[in-house]
Amino acid sequence: MSDYPEPDVAVDSRSPDWLADRLAAGDPVRLLDVRNRDEFEDWQISGPSVESTLVPYMQWLQADAQDSVADRAGEVDGDGPITVVCGRGEASAYVAGLLTEAGIDAHNLDDGMQGWARVARTVELPGDTATVVQFQRPASGCLSYLLVAGDEAAVIDPLRAFTDRYLDAAAARDAEITTVVDTHVHADHVSGLRELAAETGATPVLPRLSVQRGVEYDVETIIDGEELAVGDATIRAVHLPGHTTGMTAFAVGDVLLSGDSLFLESVARPDLQRGEGGAEALAAQLYESLTERLADFDDDTLVAPGHYSEGTDPAADGGYVARLGDLRDRLPVFDMERTAFTARIMRDIPPQPDNFERIVAANLGLERLDDDAAFEVELGPNNCAATPSLGE
Repeated sequence: MSDYPEPDVAVDSRSPDWLADRLAAGDPVRLLDVRNRDEFEDWQISGPSVESTLVPYMQWLQADAQDSVADRAGEVDGDGPITVVCGRGEASAYVAGLLTEAGIDAHNLDDGMQGWARVARTVELPGDTATVVQFQRPASGCLSYLLVAGDEAAVIDPLRAFTDRYLDAAAARDAEITTVVDTHVHADHVSGLRELAAETGATPVLPRLSVQRGVEYDVETIIDGEELAVGDATIRAVHLPGHTTGMTAFAVGDVLLSGDSLFLESVARPDLQRGEGGAEALAAQLYESLTERLADFDDDTLVAPGHYSEGTDPAADGGYVARLGDLRDRLPVFDMERTAFTARIMRDIPPQPDNFERIVAANLGLERLDDDAAFEVELGPNNCAATPSLGE
């Protein structure tokens, strides 16, 4: 039973997928967020076409009591229909009802931010060896991948919340998932490695140095230069330490799944495994990974990262990818000396992701979370990239 009153009028609603489609198309969205300020400032829906205004729920109750809902609505930035959002879609439904009663074109976002966190969009990327499907989570910028070669498939960096989506995507391409891989021990989301492997009978794989952090479940390991066979394709491990000691990218044909090492607008942060005390050494390793370990990859290599950040523009086909040569031209790291890079990344390390220690424990197998707890613990923005200034 909801803790919020029922609206007195019928309220139109829109699905989170509808919102994701509008944002992807660049269509204008006028958002009214009715959560508390701290929740809004910690995590919100944003994008180039979004006009977002915070007016907390209690202020709308006051406006209703004072017969000033229409006046309050005048504070909402933007033009056109108002999409009202809260945490679960309950408080926002009531506010959307107040606005509707006042003659204002408004609708509710179904399931609120929790529904937004369940949105998954897919884009097929260009590739010369395997079909590469990029799974995008707009709520956090997480990216994961389905690789299909013949009747076999592999999933790279699966999110536990999207387990069913990977199964459906493989089935739609007449492929069986035979391999599931994490590029490293994630700190921002609960991995679906074990759940997807158990569901399909696929082989779970982790980099050996990741397993050595204390993984408490059975898993195959892989090291730099080793290959995994998926149908008639091979996936080669490329050790790129820096974000973590075990961070490993995977190359398939001309596509490099870079995980949490190289992003489109920045690079990975180095402080989530050892804390700030051990971050400087990892930052130096990250520099070597990007400038030396990637030196053997030509400029035409298509980089498909593990995350994208707010304001990152997708390619024309909707995928978050870029040619390595373009990144070498765009990102300062490729023109910096190691000492300067390390100093800069250490100077501007952003806030740590919410609940990251608990997420790491779950991904190591040290803490068991049920589906609801796993979903709740990872809600919020992604902070796995270093400061955006490293993309300027």
